[in-house]
Amino acid sequence: MFSFRVLLILFSFVFFASLELSFSRPAPYVMRISCGARKDVRSPPSNTLWHKDFAYTGGIPTNGTQPSFITPRLDTVRYFPLSEGPENCYNINRVPHGHYSVRIFFGSVSEPSFDNEPLFDVSVEGTLVYTLPSGWSNHDDEQAFVEVLAFLEDGTASICFHSTGHGDPAIMAIELLQVDGRSYHFGPGYGQGSILRTDRRISFGASKAKFDADYSGDRWGGDRFWRPMKTFGQGSDRVISTTNSIKKASASPNFYPEALYQTALISTDNQPDLAYTMDVNPNRNYSIWLHFAEIDPSVKGAGQRIFDIVINGDVQFRDVDIVGMSGDINSAFVLNTTIPVSGRTMTILLHPTKGNHAIISALEIFEVITAESKTLPDEVRALQSLKHSLGLPLRFGWNGDPCLPQQHPWSGADCQFDRTSNKWVIDGLGLDNQGLRGFLPDDISKLRHLQSINLSGNSIGGSIPSSIGTITSLEVLDLSYNFFNGSIPESLGQLTSLRILNLNGNSLRGRVPAALGGRLLHRASFNFTDNAGLCGIPGLRSCGPHLSAGAKIGIGLGACISFLLIVTCLTCWWKRRQNILRAQRIAARDAPYAKARTHFSRDVQMTLKYGHEHTRTAAENGPSLLT
Repeated sequence: MFSFRVLLILFSFVFFASLELSFSRPAPYVMRISCGARKDVRSPPSNTLWHKDFAYTGGIPTNGTQPSFITPRLDTVRYFPLSEGPENCYNINRVPHGHYSVRIFFGSVSEPSFDNEPLFDVSVEGTLVYTLPSGWSNHDDEQAFVEVLAFLEDGTASICFHSTGHGDPAIMAIELLQVDGRSYHFGPGYGQGSILRTDRRISFGASKAKFDADYSGDRWGGDRFWRPMKTFGQGSDRVISTTNSIKKASASPNFYPEALYQTALISTDNQPDLAYTMDVNPNRNYSIWLHFAEIDPSVKGAGQRIFDIVINGDVQFRDVDIVGMSGDINSAFVLNTTIPVSGRTMTILLHPTKGNHAIISALEIFEVITAESKTLPDEVRALQSLKHSLGLPLRFGWNGDPCLPQQHPWSGADCQFDRTSNKWVIDGLGLDNQGLRGFLPDDISKLRHLQSINLSGNSIGGSIPSSIGTITSLEVLDLSYNFFNGSIPESLGQLTSLRILNLNGNSLRGRVPAALGGRLLHRASFNFTDNAGLCGIPGLRSCGPHLSAGAKIGIGLGACISFLLIVTCLTCWWKRRQNILRAQRIAARDAPYAKARTHFSRDVQMTLKYGHEHTRTAAENGPSLLT
C-alpha cells in the first residue's frame, strides 16, 4: 500500500510537472518547404517533414541535384530564369512574430560549370544577406546554404533571390525555425535592427559534421550545423574528449547541445598557442562566440589553466580561467565579442599565460548586418496595384520590396529615404516605351511622394484618374502617346508644383481646365496637341457654349424622340402608299368586267322600275274592260 502511494505521488508529480512545462513553453514554430515539390515529402535519415511548394512564388519547378552532403535529401528544386524577372521572392504568410533561424539550401538543375554556375544575391526581409561566391558548387561544406538569424514581426517572411546575370538561381529547400527571442544577444545594436548571418560553426575535436538534431539538441536552439575540425594543423594540438555530463550546456537562450562540449582541441608543449585564421568580408562587423569546457582530467580546479584571447592582434579577453569563470570542471562556458574587421582575414589566437596549454571546444562566427528600413506599406501596395492594372511583363520582376535591397531596386521605380517616417518612398516612375497596356488605377495617388511620372509611348487607355491631383509633390507628368480618353480632370489644376505636363497624342476631349490654361505663361511646359476633342486654350479649337450635363442629356433624349417620330411617320406613309398602289393595280386589272356588270345592273334596275310603274298605273285606272 505504501509503495502504491509513493508511485502515485511520483506519477502525479511527473504528470503535473510535464503538463506545466508544456503550457509554459510551447513548441517553436517550424516551416520547411521542399522547393519545387508538388506534395509533402519526408527526407531520410531523420524522416523530417518538408511541405509542398505551392503559391509562394513564381519560377519553374523541376528535378534537381544536391550540391553537398549537407543539403537535405530532396529531389526537386525551383529555379528562376532571367525571363521570369531579375527579382523573385518566396512570400510566406501567417508566420508568428518572433526570432527565427532562416536557412536557404541551394540546388542545381544541371551539373554546374564555370559558365552556368548560378551566382546570385539573397535577401531576407529586404536586406541583402549573401552573395554566392564563384566556385561555391564545388565546395562540399556550408557554402551549400545560407543561414541568418532575423526578427520577423509583420506576420510574413520575404526571402528573395536576385539575378546577377550569371546562371539561374535554383533553390532546393527553405527552413524557418523559431528560436529563443534573446538568442545570440551580442550587445548594443541587437534587436530588430540587426541580422546575424552565420559565417561558420566549428566543433573542435569532433569526428564528423552534425546538426543539432543529431546531437538531440533542444528545438528552441534551432537546428544548427556544426562542421568538424580535428586539428589546427602542423602538430599544434591534439583531440581530447570525455563522456562525462556537461553542466550548463543546454541553457537559455542559446540551448547548445551538451555533446558540443564533450570534445575539444588542446595545444601541445611544442606549440602552446592555438591560432585559427579565416577569410572574411572587409569593412564588416563580426560577432564571435567561443565555447569552452574544462574536460582535461589533469586540471582539477581554478587557476591551473589561464590564457588570453587575441583577435587580429588585439587582446579581447585577458586571463581566461575556464574553471573559475564556469564554476566547475565539465561545465560549459561561452565568451562573446563583436569587433569591426577592416581587412580580408581574421585570426583568433589563444595564448596561455599559465598552464602552458590552451583549450577550446567550439567556435561560432556571425557577420552583423544592419537590417534595412522597408518601403512604406501603402506605397508597396500602390505599386502592386499598378503592376496588375498595367499587366507588367514578368521581365520587370516587381517582387519583394521596391527599394530593397538597395543593390536591386525595382526597374522603373526611383526610391528616396524619408527621414520623417524612417522608411523608403517612391519619388519617380519611369515606365516609358515599355509596351504597357491596361489602365491607371486610383491607387496611384497613394504614391504621395512622387515627383515624376513618365508613362509615355505605351498603349495605356481609360481615363486619367482624378486622384492624381492629390499628389501635391508632382512636378512632371508625361502621359503622352497613349490611348487615354475622356476629359482632363479638374484636379490636375491643384498640382501647383507641376512644371511639365505632356498629354499630347491621346484621345482626350472637352475643355482644358482653366487652372491649367492660366499657368501657361508661368514657365510651365504643357502639351495638349494631337487630341482632336480638346479645346479652350491657344493652339486648340475654340469651345462652343458650355452645356451642363443635364442639358446634354435633354438634347440627347430630344434627338432620340425626334428620330423615333420621323421613323414612325415614314413607316405610316409608306404603308398607306403601298395600300393605294395595291388598290389601283386591282382596279386596273378588273376594269372591263366591272363595266359590263355596271350596264347589266342598270338595265335590271330600269326594268324593275318600269314594271313597278306600269302596275301602279293599272291599279289606278281600275279593272280592265277585257276582263
